[in-house]
Amino acid sequence: MAQRKKIISLRYIVLITLLLVGVLPLIVTGWFLSDRSAKELRAVEGRYQTQLVQDKARQIEMYGQRYSNLVKNFANALELSNDDSVLTSLKTQEKLGESLKENPNLIALFIKPIQEESVSAYRTEAISLKEIDSLSTAVLGKVSDENFVISQPQLIESSNQAVLTMASPVYISGNITAAVVAIVSLEGISRIVVDRPMSEKDLWQYGLPIIFVVDENGRAISHPNSSYTTSLKPLTELKIVQEWKDTNTQIQSALLPFDVTHEGELHNMIGAYSTASFAKSLKFGVVVMQDEAMALASVSDMRKQTWIISLALAFIALIIGLLLARQLTLPLLNLVSIAQKISGGDLSTRIKSKNITEIGTLGEAFDTMSDELEQHIANLAKAAEENRELFVGATKALAAAIDGKDRYTRGHSERVSRVSVAIGQRLGMGEEELETLRISALLHDVGKIGIDDSILKKPAALTDEEYEIMKTHPQKGYKIMKNIPAMKEFLPGMYMHHEMINGEGYPQGLRGEDIPLQAKIVSVADTFDAMTIDRPYSKGMELDAALDRIRSFVGTRYDGKVVEALVQACTEGQIGIGRVKLNNFKKKGDKKATPSAKKVA
Repeated sequence: MAQRKKIISLRYIVLITLLLVGVLPLIVTGWFLSDRSAKELRAVEGRYQTQLVQDKARQIEMYGQRYSNLVKNFANALELSNDDSVLTSLKTQEKLGESLKENPNLIALFIKPIQEESVSAYRTEAISLKEIDSLSTAVLGKVSDENFVISQPQLIESSNQAVLTMASPVYISGNITAAVVAIVSLEGISRIVVDRPMSEKDLWQYGLPIIFVVDENGRAISHPNSSYTTSLKPLTELKIVQEWKDTNTQIQSALLPFDVTHEGELHNMIGAYSTASFAKSLKFGVVVMQDEAMALASVSDMRKQTWIISLALAFIALIIGLLLARQLTLPLLNLVSIAQKISGGDLSTRIKSKNITEIGTLGEAFDTMSDELEQHIANLAKAAEENRELFVGATKALAAAIDGKDRYTRGHSERVSRVSVAIGQRLGMGEEELETLRISALLHDVGKIGIDDSILKKPAALTDEEYEIMKTHPQKGYKIMKNIPAMKEFLPGMYMHHEMINGEGYPQGLRGEDIPLQAKIVSVADTFDAMTIDRPYSKGMELDAALDRIRSFVGTRYDGKVVEALVQACTEGQIGIGRVKLNNFKKKGDKKATPSAKKVA
């Protein structure tokens, strides 16, 4: 009975587990996928609407540019003739008539000389001479101030058309003698905006985009409802139109949601607008809006399909999982736990429960892997320690070889290294930083390998020329070591230990914070050892005198914090002339710590 209860209990646990880790994620994934897909579809629809109004706006701009160029070209042609008589000639009259025939949206085109009667061509069925005079009066008054003038949209009462009036001055002999004026119908804009003619009612019924154009005052100059256009009806009650009016000079296009009441019913809309610029003084807003529910109908269908598919797959997964779950037992959970411990670094853990053949085999493989990993890691650690000891030994040997070239500097690199570490300890450096500092200081004079012995071992003071050669040893050391990847972290100390805080050092002339701390420390330690050790041409200074001397260079040669760390170490007896006590600093590659003072020859 006890075993029976255990089996039933495990099945319930497996069922809950499957629901939590299998079915539930599938349902949640389905939800997020449907939600993300819906957002993507909304974004696609938004991009479509934005692109649509932008394309229409560019076409409208080209429409305006066409007629602007027509007026300007006429004015330029008359100016090139440089003859007043051309303004009213028969040939000019014929050209006006030809332009009128070639441009169906051109209602009137005429030349208005200052001293003579106008020469004109116009569509008698669309406009009268009185209306031409009325429309042209306003723009002709501005021609003297501007090279090109264009009016706001106006209505022709005789034909109920919205038109624009354009004018360009004609200069002959440097004076304005006439103006070329054109009256252009805005019906051409309606043909640009509407791909296929449908009434506003039909567009609402089928949920299709409604595209219209308004002027800077929000009046309709193109709309599926022709009555709006023939009356230049203001559409500022629409939020999207008001938004365009407020931002058309700053934003070229935008997308936003808003509400519209149509036939007494409130509709959630999505829409976009863009700006079409006819001229600096005239801009039109191209607007598209569409019922959100109709525009995103595919989103609802997609969500339903996603839910149906997700639930169906979840049900199938649950059935299959229940059939396979009977094979899962506690040893599997134990195996998972052991695997997690091993992955966390506990290689001493071993598989104990191996009741199922496959789990037992896998457990044995895990145990074997753990044994081999333990051995491999131990071997790697041993090899790393041996490599480190070899590296440190080689470094010391190299430093000793450099110092050994001159019996008076023997042990100099080791002393500089130990003084540097003592300073680093006072500055609160960590063990890794101290080890890097130690090696860098040991190698700080490695470039002297490339200095001629006659200079390096000279028992007297160096000449200026010899000193300049000696100053090249940081670059020489850098060139020797820079191509060795393992030496990268040690380069600052060996390359920059002769830089000065005031920028007068060498080899780069670095200043202040541009000099790495490692180089600042080695610089002070190098100077301290050089001052306190006897040389063939000078006797080493007393400790206090050396410290006072080094302090005098704070702010010019040396960093104040580094110098104070040296002074503090000397005051407390950690550093003396020819000796350094490294406070329990364990050097990598050494067998044990060195807590006591050590005399360095």
